[in-house]
Amino acid sequence: MDRRLTPANTRVAAEYLRGKVEAASFVTGTPARVTRPVADLLDQPAGKRERQVLFGAAVTVYEVIDGWAFVQAARDGYVGYIAADCIGDARQATHRVATMATHVYPDANIKLHEVMHLSLGAEVTVIAELPKFFETPEGFIFKSHLRPLVQPFQDPVTVAQMLFGVPYLWGGNSSLGIDCSGTVNMALTLCGIACPGDADLQEAALGTALPLDAPLQRGDLIFWKGHVALMVDADTMIHANGNDMAVRYENYASAVKRIEVQGGGPVTSIKRL
Repeated sequence: MDRRLTPANTRVAAEYLRGKVEAASFVTGTPARVTRPVADLLDQPAGKRERQVLFGAAVTVYEVIDGWAFVQAARDGYVGYIAADCIGDARQATHRVATMATHVYPDANIKLHEVMHLSLGAEVTVIAELPKFFETPEGFIFKSHLRPLVQPFQDPVTVAQMLFGVPYLWGGNSSLGIDCSGTVNMALTLCGIACPGDADLQEAALGTALPLDAPLQRGDLIFWKGHVALMVDADTMIHANGNDMAVRYENYASAVKRIEVQGGGPVTSIKRL
């Protein structure tokens, strides 16, 4: 079983894994949500970042030990450790941030000092509507920056293009920093399409495989070993990459040559959603 998707360690495991894994105890877990703008999801307490979770993200907590919570993210099923002070009680979100980023204010006044900065994809609970702002328990957000969860985007490429210029960050999942699989995860998730967190998981789970010489179209996913890009049209792709250290457009044919020359290998698959 893949550790990244299996809520189990030597001490505790999810109840539904009883009989499938070994653990000292099995628990159903406690629903919770992320209360920081961005929080790292680590491979072990104080370990290395594997992914990130955004404000309002739903998680299930299976254990809290020495200030670290062992959780599974509802968005993509990713499992890891998050600082325990980054989570709070579960709450039903109603809207998500639908611009590259937004600010939360203590009142309906943009001249006030902001309470927090939220990334594209962060989820909030609207409790009141004003002429230009939505009120949330954390503060006030400009109305045009939010979109109801029941109204997802329709085009993953449009979402990916909103991230153009965002700096590259290994394991990043926000408009403060993002990697290749984080870009695809954001693009698909905000369109209501279930999407795993890492490129290899995405390659295994998403779309229908095409011949490697098939004509490409908008929305096709291009995979290399450990990398993924999204086609904007037949010739141009968008991806977060370490070569530019940002989310950038790149000619597909040129990228294929560059990546192979730099040691990234050939394209391993093309998937159509």
